[in-house]
Amino acid sequence: MGEEILIVAGEASADLHAARALIELRKLRPGLRAFGVGGPALRAAGLETLYPAEEISVMGLVEVLPRIPRILSILGGLARAAQARRPKVALLVDLPDFNLRLAAKLKVLDVKVVYYISPTIWAWRKGRARQIARVVDRMLCILPFEPEAYRGTGVRARFVGHPFAERPLPAPAAAYRDALGLARDRTTIAIVPGSRRGEVARLLPPMLDAAERLRANHPDAQFVLPVAPTLDRALLAPYLAAHAALEVRLVDGRTADAVGASDAALVKSGTSTLEAGLMHRPMVVAYRLSWLSYLIGKLLVKLTHFSLVNLLVGREVVPELLQGQATGERLAAALERVLADGPARDAQLAGLLEVRATLGEPGAPERVAREVAEMLST
Repeated sequence: MGEEILIVAGEASADLHAARALIELRKLRPGLRAFGVGGPALRAAGLETLYPAEEISVMGLVEVLPRIPRILSILGGLARAAQARRPKVALLVDLPDFNLRLAAKLKVLDVKVVYYISPTIWAWRKGRARQIARVVDRMLCILPFEPEAYRGTGVRARFVGHPFAERPLPAPAAAYRDALGLARDRTTIAIVPGSRRGEVARLLPPMLDAAERLRANHPDAQFVLPVAPTLDRALLAPYLAAHAALEVRLVDGRTADAVGASDAALVKSGTSTLEAGLMHRPMVVAYRLSWLSYLIGKLLVKLTHFSLVNLLVGREVVPELLQGQATGERLAAALERVLADGPARDAQLAGLLEVRATLGEPGAPERVAREVAEMLST
């Protein structure tokens, strides 16, 4: 059997980043075969998918409980596949609660582990670095402040740059509106509720409520909603049916284009925030967990900000509405302040210009591929 690598990526952005790294890796190691867990991007890049990413993509301490039997089954299945196929290296992408458990099983099998997209030990569970040191051979970080969190822990951590660093500067909004079939001259608002079912269930209703309130002040408003590759459009139908008067254009993926088409955006916290920030469009960031997950997280997480944009710049550039604050009324009011030209919009746009400079030089997928190739050669 030829050279193989195990790859596990469990949600939309990780799937995309891992796929680009695999494409670059195959340039360095022609004939390399990859198997594991991935979504549409990895499958298109040639991953032999033993399990689809959607089966392990769960957010929240409470939300994962009913899925534990299936998740454990997949964990065991991957370990058995690794034992049978003996890949020399595994590339595990994000999803720490799953991937660190898998890494421990792989270590017993003498499979070298390259971990791409660090767990947020700088935000909570700092003691996890000791566990990481035992099971991970290389940690590839995408945020510039992350390697410092590993100093003195024994983890070999390196900032490889963020995959979004190579994205081009955004075009005028009209170009994106044309591409998405939206009217050029209407107030346009992007709604980005996330890539997981739970996120959609908690965030889309207040976002659509906010959209109704915004439409009351802007009768010409049109809305654009990118549907993550890990979601079925049918999942959104009941929420949209409850707001039938809203004109909402659904687009498959293309979060950056949807935000680029907008005058301003409602965005869930996470990678989407950074993706939207790089499009240089004003936004309001929101997030909701189940109440139990939120209360547990509140005890453990000690951060001034929770959105990536604000964390990278080191101050509040975009408004953040968390948990009970993320109501339709508050989301609409916050977006209204940056929707029209004025000091609030100008200040946010100036802050967003700083974000790109924090992401490092372009070429993260190539650097990840070189790290993996080096491990394959040792």
